[in-house]
Amino acid sequence: MKKVVILGSGPNRIGQGIEFDYACVQAIFSLREEGVQTIMINCNPETVSTDYDTADRLYFEPVVLENVLEVIRREKPDGVLIQFGGQTPLKLSLPLRDAGVTILGTPPESIDIAEDRELFRRLIQKLGLRQPPSEAVRSKEEAIRVAEAIGYPVLVRPSYVLGGRAMRIIYDREELVTYLEEAVEVSYQRPILIDAYLSDSVEVDVDAIGDGEDFLVGAVMEHIEEAGVHSGDSAASIPPYTLPSDVVEEIKRQSKEIARSLGVVGLINLQFAVKDGEVYVLEVNPRASRTVPFVSKAIGYPLAKLAAKVSIGRKLRELVPEVFRRLEEGNVHPCSDFLPSDWNLYCVKEVVFPWNRFPEVDPVLGPEMKSTGEVMGIDTVFGLAFYKAQLAVGNRLPTEGSVFVSVADKDKPKAVDLVKGFLELGFEVLATSGTYQYMKEKGLEVKHVLKVSEGRPHVVDMIKNGQISLVINTPTGKRARTDAYYIRRAVVQYSVPYTTTVRGGYAMLEAIRCYKNSGGKLTVRALQDIFP
Repeated sequence: MKKVVILGSGPNRIGQGIEFDYACVQAIFSLREEGVQTIMINCNPETVSTDYDTADRLYFEPVVLENVLEVIRREKPDGVLIQFGGQTPLKLSLPLRDAGVTILGTPPESIDIAEDRELFRRLIQKLGLRQPPSEAVRSKEEAIRVAEAIGYPVLVRPSYVLGGRAMRIIYDREELVTYLEEAVEVSYQRPILIDAYLSDSVEVDVDAIGDGEDFLVGAVMEHIEEAGVHSGDSAASIPPYTLPSDVVEEIKRQSKEIARSLGVVGLINLQFAVKDGEVYVLEVNPRASRTVPFVSKAIGYPLAKLAAKVSIGRKLRELVPEVFRRLEEGNVHPCSDFLPSDWNLYCVKEVVFPWNRFPEVDPVLGPEMKSTGEVMGIDTVFGLAFYKAQLAVGNRLPTEGSVFVSVADKDKPKAVDLVKGFLELGFEVLATSGTYQYMKEKGLEVKHVLKVSEGRPHVVDMIKNGQISLVINTPTGKRARTDAYYIRRAVVQYSVPYTTTVRGGYAMLEAIRCYKNSGGKLTVRALQDIFP
C-alpha cells in the first residue's frame, strides 16, 4: 500500500472533540513508519492535522462527499481511512463505498449496523446480550405511544448523531411533545430511538481494537457521573473504582463478542450500563472515540497508531506480541488486556467545560455533549487520582468550610451517606427546605438556608459572599429556570467547586478524605516514569 487518504473531523466545535485530531495525527505518524504516503482532508486551522508538515499532502477542504470524491479522483489512493475523525467522516462510509472507494479498516456494512439504531438492536438480540427496552419510531403519535409503553423517563435520540446532539432524557408526555416539535424532525427517513432510561445505573466506556481475527480491550472505564450523562462529559476511572472484577470481565467479554461479530479492523468504542449487577449494551461506535488519548496514556500503548497499522493489513500479534504472551499466561488486569495483573494505579479523566463563555446556559450535564477538553490525574488510590484531576481543571476541593446540598427527590435517599460523610470530615452542611427536612428526619445535623425565591439572604448570596466551599446540586429533570439554575450559574461565576450528580458528590467526598489522610501532600510522577 503506497498512498492513503485520512478524513479529519471537520470544524472543531462543542460536541466534536479535539481528541479526534489526536487520532488522525497518530494515524499519520503510524502510516509514515510503514512507508505509506498520507493525504489529509480537513478544514480547521486550529488542528495539528492541518499543519503543513504533518501529512505528506493536505487538502484544506470541508469533509463532505463531493470534496472527498474530488480529492480521491485526483490522488488515486489505495484506500481511505474514516475511523479517526469521529462521526463526521463515519457518515460517509456507505456513500464512499457506493462510489467505488476502498474503505480501509472496519467494513462500511458493519459501520452501518452499529450506527443504525434498529439494525444494531437486532444484532444485540442475535448475540443474546441485554439492552434497555427500546423502539425506533417514525411519527409523533408513534413516539408518544412507545414512550408511554416503555415508561418515563426515557432517553430519546436520533440515528447518526454527533456529540449526543438532540439526545435528551424525557420525563413526561408534555416534554416529549415539545421535544418532537422543536428539537428533531421525525420521519421514515429519519427515525428516532426511544430507550428506557436506566436510572441509578453505572455507565461504562470501553475502547477496544481488532484486526479482524484478534480483539483486545484497551480499557474498561467507569463513569463517575450517572448513566445518561454523555461519555464526553463524564469523568471516568481506569480501572473501575466501584464495579466488581467479575462484572468488568463480563464487559470485556461482551466487548470482544460485539467487535468480532462486526468484523472490526481498527478501533471500536462501546458503552454499557450496569444496573443491579446486570450488564446492558447502550451503543457501539466502530471508530476512534474521545477517550482514545486518555486510554492510550493510561495503558502505555498508542491505540490510534496500532489501529492505523492493522487497517492496512498488519496483525496485532506481530505488533504487540508481549500482550498476547501475557494473555496466554493469564497475567492480565481485569480492566485491560494491555496491563499486567499487578497493575496498581488509578487514572482519572476529568473534563473541562466552557460555562464561563456562555453566561445564560445552565451548567448541568446530560446526554448532549458540552465539554471542550479533558485532563488526567494518576495515583495509587482513586481518591487522590480524582483530587489531582480536579486540580487540573481548576477545582481546588476544600478541606473545611460549608457544603451546600440540594438534590432532587429521587436522589435524596442516595445522598444520606454523602451528607453523613461530609459531617464526619468536619464540614458544615447547608440545605434548602426539601433536602434539609429529609436529612433532619434521618437524624443529620444540617442547617437550613433560603432558596432564591424565599427571600434574603439566600443561597446565591452566600455563594457570592464566599460562605460556601462546595455545592452538590442535582437537577429535577425539568428545564425551567428554577432556583437550582441560579445556584449553578453562581458557582460558575464565583469559581466554587460543584457537581450536579450524587455519584460526583461521593467521588469528591472520597477525594477530600484521601487528601486529608495524606496530610495534604500529593506525589507527582511523569508518564515517562510509569511507562519507561
